[in-house]
Amino acid sequence: MISLSQEQIESFKDFIGTYGRFIVIGHKEPDGDCMSSSIGVSYILEHFGKECILLNYGPFKRSEVKKFAPLFTNEPPFMSQEDRKRTGLIIVDCSELSRLGDEMKDALEGMDSFIIDHHKTASVGDAKAIVDPTSPAAALLVQQLYEALVGTPDTEKAKTLFFGLSTDTGFFRYLGTKDAEVFRAAARLVEAGSNPRETYQEMSGGKPWNTRKLLGIMLDRAERYISGKLVVSWETQEDTKKYGQEGRDSDALYSLMLAVEGVEAVAFVRQESDTNCTLGLRSKDKVDVSAIASKFGGGGHKNASGASCEGKVETLIPAIVKEFARQMQGI
Repeated sequence: MISLSQEQIESFKDFIGTYGRFIVIGHKEPDGDCMSSSIGVSYILEHFGKECILLNYGPFKRSEVKKFAPLFTNEPPFMSQEDRKRTGLIIVDCSELSRLGDEMKDALEGMDSFIIDHHKTASVGDAKAIVDPTSPAAALLVQQLYEALVGTPDTEKAKTLFFGLSTDTGFFRYLGTKDAEVFRAAARLVEAGSNPRETYQEMSGGKPWNTRKLLGIMLDRAERYISGKLVVSWETQEDTKKYGQEGRDSDALYSLMLAVEGVEAVAFVRQESDTNCTLGLRSKDKVDVSAIASKFGGGGHKNASGASCEGKVETLIPAIVKEFARQMQGI
């Protein structure tokens, strides 16, 4: 992790000083980091007396983020040309308008924007931005901005930021020897009132019964490729209809499969519609799944990435295995 520079902090402060109203938005199908960092930005704007609209396309499938859903609207506000001139757009936990959802992209395109992102595949062009792939969570970048511009967060705010940091680090399981500063930042949030035990229960508990049944199906379908180094499973539209859209048992699938001896990476494919799929890719340390996700129009981190693309499970899986085979040469 590289701490934010004074120049980065001042660039964000200058941006929020330009407008009286802001739209804060993150990627569709938000995770805990996306929602926490969005709310964290709203805390900063609130401190400076700015009007803020929290926007997200949804759907809020993950059980752990549903508590935040009432704070967001999924409908872009109607804006006249005068409204657009006095409104700033802050995008968190992603950098591409396409990841916001088609309706959001069309409504927000062309607005003056500031991006706060930590993904390796971030592409910001000439936009104002703070992008730091060394940060394990967007919430950590927002925490640094809050501490620099406002001060120590109160208990409620500390809990929100700690939740985002915890979810995107797999409750700190994905951190390594270069991440001591991340733990120091987490310690400041604990000192401010966040409770690690409660946060872990929020992340891991409350799963609907049907998702456990679906997990069994995904485990049964799992196949090994590339001398057992890659595990692939999938979900059909019929599965979704039968077991519902709540929960994210792919998260449990990744954890279980990466614990298998010899497995270096896991790919999960969900058939969302007749012509579209979402991909979830995870790896231990050696395989850069962000490079594979980019081949399918997605992106993310070295060890956790995803994509949404046209296609069907039966044709996408061979293509995914082929890309993994290229990445895994010599491993």
